This record gives sequence, structure tokens and C-alpha cells, in this order.
Amino acid sequence: MRAPVHVFETEGTGMPEKDTATPRRRRLGQQLRKLREATGMTGAQVAKPLDWSAAKVSRIENGLTLPSEDDVAALVAAYGGDKPVLSQILRLRRDAAQKGWWERYGDSLPAGFRAFLEVEAEAEELRNWEPTVLPGLLQTEDYARVLMGHLAQPILQAPKTWLQDRVEVRVRRQQTRLHTSTPLRFRAVFEESLLRRDVGGPAVMLDQMESLVATSELDHVDIRIISTSTLLPVTTGPFVHFSFPDFPDLVYLEDLDGSRFMEDPEVVFKYERAFGHLAEAALDPLASRQLIKDAAAYWQGRVPARNGNVSQ
Repeated sequence: MRAPVHVFETEGTGMPEKDTATPRRRRLGQQLRKLREATGMTGAQVAKPLDWSAAKVSRIENGLTLPSEDDVAALVAAYGGDKPVLSQILRLRRDAAQKGWWERYGDSLPAGFRAFLEVEAEAEELRNWEPTVLPGLLQTEDYARVLMGHLAQPILQAPKTWLQDRVEVRVRRQQTRLHTSTPLRFRAVFEESLLRRDVGGPAVMLDQMESLVATSELDHVDIRIISTSTLLPVTTGPFVHFSFPDFPDLVYLEDLDGSRFMEDPEVVFKYERAFGHLAEAALDPLASRQLIKDAAAYWQGRVPARNGNVSQ
């Protein structure tokens, strides 16, 4: 059984964690492992003539360390690979080293959160359970700004530039993962109470509800809401379950102390089952959309009119 891989800090706390096994590094490491296993050599046998530690070989194969191009060339040579093989592996290495759009935000996004964004960028399906706030991929810009400002200040005393960068990143995530020609499949489950929890006032909430309705109509989006009258079948904090076309699934967990990816198949399966139970307890997509529309009407009736009275 594999141990959980600690990957990155929570988006809210900025608490740093350690090693990052991103999908692109995992892809590179997987190919290098296949080459090694084809020779029958162990990691220690490969490492000795290169004057490396066996741990270095292991970290490269597990995607925890990005090898240099010289390291890649040395490994391919040790495995008897020819020029076409070397070219293929070097392409994977360059792909793994490629910077994403999020890199421009620098220190506003700690290395761990950048790893989260890279994982999300590679996923083909994302399942998200959120018991306390709307899922990040569904939040409007104003909702996100109010929410992040409210949550961050008591703990971090975060500067305004940090907040603005995080809001921009959240909006960009939606553009690149939901509103694109190659979107991921997104499944979200959350509680009905979130539709009427005031985040920023009636105008912000009305805009958020209208955005939810529009997003719920996308073919690749499945939004299910658990009614306030329904007893939760599972008691757990928020989590994100990532699926990839050519790698095992990962689950992302977060709390005040930090965040981590879980890759142990048994653990991932538990969260897969948990999400399934939550989705079964929720209303179907059409009924969920009607709840959102009802909430929109609720907030519409509370938006102040120009004369200071609420709209009717």
C-alpha cells in the first residue's frame, strides 16, 4: 500500500507542504521506470555507476523530482535507449518543465498551489464535495472576492494584491477548465443552505445564482444539491477527486494545517464511494437547477431598488 503523497498548501491558508508529483512529472517518471524495468535493473543498480543515490532514481520515477536533460540522457544511455527514445523522453521532460499560465502570479501563489493548478489542468474529470462554500469552479468573481477576503484576513492578514491575484486565478480556472473547447467533466455536490447563505449581499448572491443556473446547463457540468431536509449519508470535509486519462486518480484534501493529495488506491476508493453516496442523496440536476432558480428569486426580492426599497 502506498503512503499518501503530501503535495501542496491549502488555497486558503498558504501553509507550505513538500513534494509535488504533478501529472506531467508522473508521466515522465513512468516512462523512465518502464525503460529501467525492461532492462531488469533495480534503482540501486542504475544509480551506482552514475554516482547517484537510489533515492534520486526513485524520486525521478515517482515524479517528485524533475531531472535535468543531462540526467535524462544518462538514464536513457544506461538503459540502452537509442536516439529516438532519448528524443521522446526529452520531449516529456520539456513538457514537464513547461510553465503554466499561473506562473505569472509569482509569490501570490505558493509552489504548492501552483501544483494544484497543474493537476487540475491535466485532469479529465473533477468531482467536488463542498459542505460550507460553493465550489471554486462555480464561484463568480464578486462572490470569490468577498469569500476570500472574509476567510483570509483573520488568519493571514493577507495583502490586497494577494487577494486580487487569487480572485483572478479563480476566474481563469473557470475559463480554462469549464468554458473552453476541451473542458473537463465537472461534477459538484453541495448543500441547499449555501444558496441562501449571504456572501456579499443580495446583488452578489443574485449574480451568483444566475451564474450557477447558466453553468448547470453546460453538457459537461453536473450540479446536484442536497436538500436541507435530507440527512447527509457521509460526514466529511471538502474534497476534490481528480481523474486522468492515463494515470491513477488522486484526491485532494485541505484543512487549516495544510493540504495534501491522497494516491493510495484504497483511500481514493473510499472518497469515490463517499462522493457516490452524496450524489445519490442529492436531487437530480433538473431539480437542483430549480432550487437555484428559487434561490435567485429569493435574492431578487432582496436587491435594493434605486429608491432604497427592496425590489418586488
